[in-house]
Amino acid sequence: MIIGGDDFHLDLLFFHRRLKRLVAVELKIGKFEAGHKGQMELYLGWLDRYERQDGEHAPIGLILCAEKSREQIELLQLDQDNIMVAEYWVVLPERPVFERKIHALLESAREQLARRKALLPGKREAGEA
Repeated sequence: MIIGGDDFHLDLLFFHRRLKRLVAVELKIGKFEAGHKGQMELYLGWLDRYERQDGEHAPIGLILCAEKSREQIELLQLDQDNIMVAEYWVVLPERPVFERKIHALLESAREQLARRKALLPGKREAGEA
């Protein structure tokens, strides 16, 4: 991408057919930094303006990093900007550590779903009359 005369290089770009949107992926070697949000916002803005086709939804971004801070991500309100952050593992941890991490991720996902449901008035659980 050339923006204002400067070259920018997005790591990966996909198109998700079901979501009907571009998915921009940035790979980071170290831990998540607040500045990564601005970089991804720039990429998403450019993709939305120059690459988005009729009938597609706004692009979303995924930042993959070695470590993330849940508090930073919540304070930056990345989900409102269609940006997600995920950690990658170079080596799988020992089984007990791995199980704890998986359970913590599952609990975090449940909490996020509960918060989203609380923000959506009028939505009913499946099976409610």
